[in-house]
Amino acid sequence: MTTIAVLVGNPQPASRTTRVAEEVAARIAERVGGRVLPAIELAGVADRVFAFPEPEVDALLEQVAAADLVVVASPTYKAAYTGLLKAFLDRCGADGLAGVIAVPVLTIGAPTHALAVEHTLRPLLVELGASVPTRGVAFPAAETDDRARLVGEWLEGQWPSLEPLLTR
Repeated sequence: MTTIAVLVGNPQPASRTTRVAEEVAARIAERVGGRVLPAIELAGVADRVFAFPEPEVDALLEQVAAADLVVVASPTYKAAYTGLLKAFLDRCGADGLAGVIAVPVLTIGAPTHALAVEHTLRPLLVELGASVPTRGVAFPAAETDDRARLVGEWLEGQWPSLEPLLTR
């Protein structure tokens, strides 16, 4: 069974970004019969991300690295992902996400940020060794209530790239 982790770098818990990321994970899980783990909201460990060692934060990183697929989500801050997400992922060793399929998701406030997911988050995930076979999700934050339809449309277009990796 495919294990899907959801990693959210929003400094606010229970955010629109979390809802969108969970929708992406749920839709993928439906198609492959996968299991979605409870979302990792970094807001809950923000005060410990820079502590070394920090067993709870390290365990969360291990959970992400052990998943078959991880949805990595952040709101867009200054045309990129949050510093909280970066600080957490900086704890990964070289190729710390090797063997993991990653789906980058940025919630965006304006269409001018649509390419940020491809120019900032995708390269970070690839640098950590993750496979990023799909176009990232640049999700308009103002349309969170319509996430089922919008995520469904995204997945329909990206499924040919994901399916062979998840149904082998």
